[in-house]
Amino acid sequence: MNSNFSRTLVTTALPYANGPVHLGHLAGVYLPADIYVRFKRMKGENIIHVGGSDEHGVPITITADREGITPRDVVDRYHRQNMDAFERCGISFDYYGRTSSKVHFDTAQEFFRDINGKGIFVKKKESHFFDPETKRFLSDRYVTGTCPVCNYPEANGDQCEACGTHLSPRELINPKSKLSDESPELRETLHWYFPLGRFQDRLENYVDSHVGDWRANVLNYTGTWLKQGLNDRAITRDLHWGIPVPVEGDEAKGKVLYVWFDAVLGYISFTREWAEKQGAPDLWREYWQSSDCRIVNFIGKDNVVFHTLMFPAILMAWNEGRTSGIYSLADNVPASEFMNFEGRKFSKSRNYAVYLGEFLDKFPADTLRYSIAMNYPENKDSDFSWFDFQNRTNGELADTLGNFIKRSVDFTNAKFEGEIPYECTEEDWAAPGIDWTASFEKLDQAYEQFHFREAAALTMQIARSANRFLTESEPWKVLKTDRQAAARAVALSVNLCYTLALAWYPVIPHTSNRIYAMLGFEESLDDAIKNGTVSWNMARFPQLHKGHKLCRKSEILFAKIEDGDIAPELEKIERLLEEVKRKEEEEANEETEVRPEISFDDFLKVDLRVATVIACEKVKKTDKLLKLRLKVGSESRQVLAGIAQSYSPDSIIGKNVILVANLAERKIRGELSQGMILAVEGNDGMLNLVEVSGSGVNGKNVQ
Repeated sequence: MNSNFSRTLVTTALPYANGPVHLGHLAGVYLPADIYVRFKRMKGENIIHVGGSDEHGVPITITADREGITPRDVVDRYHRQNMDAFERCGISFDYYGRTSSKVHFDTAQEFFRDINGKGIFVKKKESHFFDPETKRFLSDRYVTGTCPVCNYPEANGDQCEACGTHLSPRELINPKSKLSDESPELRETLHWYFPLGRFQDRLENYVDSHVGDWRANVLNYTGTWLKQGLNDRAITRDLHWGIPVPVEGDEAKGKVLYVWFDAVLGYISFTREWAEKQGAPDLWREYWQSSDCRIVNFIGKDNVVFHTLMFPAILMAWNEGRTSGIYSLADNVPASEFMNFEGRKFSKSRNYAVYLGEFLDKFPADTLRYSIAMNYPENKDSDFSWFDFQNRTNGELADTLGNFIKRSVDFTNAKFEGEIPYECTEEDWAAPGIDWTASFEKLDQAYEQFHFREAAALTMQIARSANRFLTESEPWKVLKTDRQAAARAVALSVNLCYTLALAWYPVIPHTSNRIYAMLGFEESLDDAIKNGTVSWNMARFPQLHKGHKLCRKSEILFAKIEDGDIAPELEKIERLLEEVKRKEEEEANEETEVRPEISFDDFLKVDLRVATVIACEKVKKTDKLLKLRLKVGSESRQVLAGIAQSYSPDSIIGKNVILVANLAERKIRGELSQGMILAVEGNDGMLNLVEVSGSGVNGKNVQ
């Protein structure tokens, strides 16, 4: 990492404007980014945070078709809704834009024209599904059919929700158009492709330069793609909603830029719009086209390769042949793992989620921010549970932090007329038992390295030490015999309140502002930081001198969450789980209904054999498929199975599994699959192989 940057640009992944953001989105991207930005602002650094809505793509048009409204209606609704939820949660964007804006259209088309003019794009004619009834080419999400891997009858053209296999529409069995429910036909169409392979060497050098800085998950995901070799990737689609391909003539008619190409360019267009709002239209160049600006992309793990390979390749293509106007690449891409909800993955499609706006209607934002920060999914998936949320709010925020602040302020107001009665010295500041130098060195390091869970835990340790100091000092007792000693304890306690107001600001800013006001300051802590009158370093030393007056009012910072408060949420979980279970049963029933009845003689034709896994590897460019080499008696078979999220390749070598041995061969993702292995889906959504134990069973018939 270059330590000589004079400014920082933070970007956050753009949420699709086809639904409300949920707590999984907040935990993975927006809260960690906001925590980091607030910390950097307190350090006095030049930093801006840009984000916005991704307003193109098939999910938006599907929502519009389903509701009988226009895509514009959809994006207008959810852009406002999500921006409002972010604001209420304290996510402090410097600018929150939209990919449907004119500046964004101009930016995306400018990139296309430049790269196309250099002859970098590859044009290909290919056959895509076309719905003759609606006279539209069908994007992958508009095609449904039977999954070739698990036979689920309602798989989408991009992925099967039942087994998780990534698909293409042409791999589906009996494909149907979602627009007309008719069988589509293949028609030739022209599309532009971005040749990622052309930039493979440069991308490898870029990634290698960040080994040691980037998280392991980022390097692993990126390394897998690079190892498999980068191929051409389509950047245009036949769609009526999106940014028109800026090419004259009929060949571009009815085509728009693929959302993966246009969305990442939103980071640039939003920075341009921010600069215009500052009255300095060229200011954006100091963040994107300057070697002394650090760019940090906060994303979830499902967006890694778009930010470590595809977006950098687009910028590399722009930079080719230039001596000026050269774009900088991201210095870090801190991708989080996923936060689950009560033990299961958040799922918007199944409505199994806690939506941010609905949560904030019931509970304060800072209680949520703290709970998520303490469970931040940095290196592995974490879980949000209502009981954990209740316990952390009551035991840590209310009983430790809130209790200490209120006791300190109330006692000062009651016994010392709301005035600091003692001038704290450097020697006094050691009395609470806190090693200030070591504590803040650890805090600084945690924030700088994106370890936000550690930062929150370290700050709570300071709060515990402060609370313990006040309890053990007992100024309410000492006051009767030694007013000076009581005054010293009170002055130290109120100064600790000040320290905690500053130290907690990145994580729970609303609470920090309230503490700051209770300490007698008229301007908000937000404004004090913005104006430079308060800085991070001030938290390390006592700042409130003898004679400083408090506001003479205190408040309860955190109300206890009672069992009755979360009872409706727990009941809602039960309803959601019942609904998920009902849908899963319906899907299973639908699968049964579409299969014709077979006779017992037909069933006897199915040859089930015990096979031993002798080799296994992931299928290139898929997240779900494993390629197994099976020993079946004296022969060897290759079988593809959608179990990569349940088993690693090494973990199943040597297992005895059940193979449908006389199933017709089929090509999946260009690979031959000579049969099917049996697996059962558990309640957690993971697939469990049907295994056979015992010796000498290989090749035996399953009776």
